[in-house]
Amino acid sequence: MSSSLHSKQGGISSSFGPGRGYGGSHGIGGGRGPGTGSDGNYNKSGGKRRITFRDTKRIMFRLWKYLYRYKWMGLLAIFLSVASNLLSLLGPMLSGYAIDSIGSGPGMARFDRVFFYCALMIIFYVVSSLLAYILSVLMIRLSQKVIFKMRSDVFNSLAGLPVRFFDSNQTGEIISRISYDIDTVNASLSNDLLQIFTSLFTVVGSLAMMLYISPALVLVFAVTIPVSIILTKYMTDKVRPLFRKRSAKLGELNGFVEEVISGQKTIKVYNQEKSILKRFDEKNKEAVDSYYNAEYYSSMMGPSVNLINNLSLALISVFGALLFLFGRITLGNLSSFVLYSRKFSGPINEMANILSELQSSFAAAERIFRLIDEEPEPKDMDGAVVLDDVKGEVEMKDVCFGYTPERPIIRDLNIKAEEGSLIAVVGPTGAGKTTIINLLMRFYDPDRGTISIDGRDICSVTRKSLRLAYSMVLQDTWLFHGTIFENIAYGKKDASLDDVTAVAKAARIHNYIMQLPDGYNTVLSDDGINISYGQKQLLTIARAMLLDSKMLILDEATSNVDTRTEQQIQKAMRKLMQGRTCFVIAHRLSTIRNADRILVIKDGRIVEQGNHEELMKLDRVYAELYNSQFN
Repeated sequence: MSSSLHSKQGGISSSFGPGRGYGGSHGIGGGRGPGTGSDGNYNKSGGKRRITFRDTKRIMFRLWKYLYRYKWMGLLAIFLSVASNLLSLLGPMLSGYAIDSIGSGPGMARFDRVFFYCALMIIFYVVSSLLAYILSVLMIRLSQKVIFKMRSDVFNSLAGLPVRFFDSNQTGEIISRISYDIDTVNASLSNDLLQIFTSLFTVVGSLAMMLYISPALVLVFAVTIPVSIILTKYMTDKVRPLFRKRSAKLGELNGFVEEVISGQKTIKVYNQEKSILKRFDEKNKEAVDSYYNAEYYSSMMGPSVNLINNLSLALISVFGALLFLFGRITLGNLSSFVLYSRKFSGPINEMANILSELQSSFAAAERIFRLIDEEPEPKDMDGAVVLDDVKGEVEMKDVCFGYTPERPIIRDLNIKAEEGSLIAVVGPTGAGKTTIINLLMRFYDPDRGTISIDGRDICSVTRKSLRLAYSMVLQDTWLFHGTIFENIAYGKKDASLDDVTAVAKAARIHNYIMQLPDGYNTVLSDDGINISYGQKQLLTIARAMLLDSKMLILDEATSNVDTRTEQQIQKAMRKLMQGRTCFVIAHRLSTIRNADRILVIKDGRIVEQGNHEELMKLDRVYAELYNSQFN
């Protein structure tokens, strides 16, 4: 894999704006790159998006598709749920038989029958509890498998998204979906789904037993159940948007915290701690308030439904006593009916609480699925061929491009790089230098014009082969958690230690590596935070040197090393890059004096081109830029 892929898949995360579209947006100001971010809760016009009943059904269907992959575990879970609840439902009936066995007087008690029914109750309840335990463990395993697959789908989707997406969305907000939202769905699958199975069977079974005991008493629920359903629906409609807002605000808070942590040095240099704390307090308050509102209104659902259930129990006691006085029901059956009514109304009360929790999981699932459904990087055109036998002749003809239609960055750009030439691109900030690199790598496609390599339009070749044709070293380095050897050999799987050592020596980093306790086996922490920035830069340069690509892109590649080391690296790289086409973006103009051709970009157009001596003789834009660095 070429190092040019790092910016797309490796998470090179900087505060690039529209002109630097390699990775995420971590600017302390919260600024974003081209386009607008999306947290899954707003429509394209910027208005608040409301999840409809159709959306809910769609989310449930997609969750069901994940569960269906493990249908045999699901069927076993259903069997265990039915068996456990069936044994549990027999308990109240046996209790009624035991009470009736006592009789209405001291001499009429049949204690052998009483003890028999009580023993059966104990056995049934113990077996039921054991089956419920096995069911809980099974559901945890099932939810783990589902979440593993879901998280894999999310990450696979991220790997295939275009750079434009990462330019438009905060890294912290994306991480929030992968962690918090998926954990919310996991909790719902492992707990709520099990509770739904149990509750449904308990409600149906209890109703059947109550109808068997006394159909007349069941009429009480004809009044209380509709009231519970109406109340639950009203509260659900009120709570659902609150949980969506909670997920969105937590995602915003995570994004802000990620920005602040990555920019601590900048914050301290500009003494903005108080300002950041104030903004954090605002974000934190919004997140806490949204969390409180969602939990507050959802917590009202359970007690409200429980009140109605308690009223139904009072009515059952009154009417049941009347039926007992008229000899229409035995005391044991009345006792069983009361127990079944509690089993019947209890799950309904629990269902109200479960529904409020499901609102949170549905809101989280929607955000997850919207991330999975993000438009991936366009597929290669039909008939696209692999770019092989690359010589390195690159040409851009009449190229026009803008990150947004109303703001063009590149205007009618024409560049031709001969095979093995060194092309330097210079110009003021915002002129479009890095945008040219984005277009060469097909991180973005031009709005108009063509880009070709060896006479072949890059749109007619596969993106993978195009990017493998380049090596790339960026100003913002990216190293992963692993050994130094693994980081340098990242783009070349079959690289040997000798190969890695050779490029490390060329990059002037070998001596430093050998001073470390474990040498090339030294483990770098995340993003190489345990070494200096300049050393990180040298490691990424060594990584690029190791590749066999015919073209090389250097975007401020030596900006983090001292002048003497930079001169040494320039000599080493110049020797190693013989026969390669090189594009160099540099603000230190002293580093490109030996370039074959220097392109001066201003407002998206080439205003001057030539070698260093020719441009200095013109005494115009380049000469002004060059002299300004030494005056």
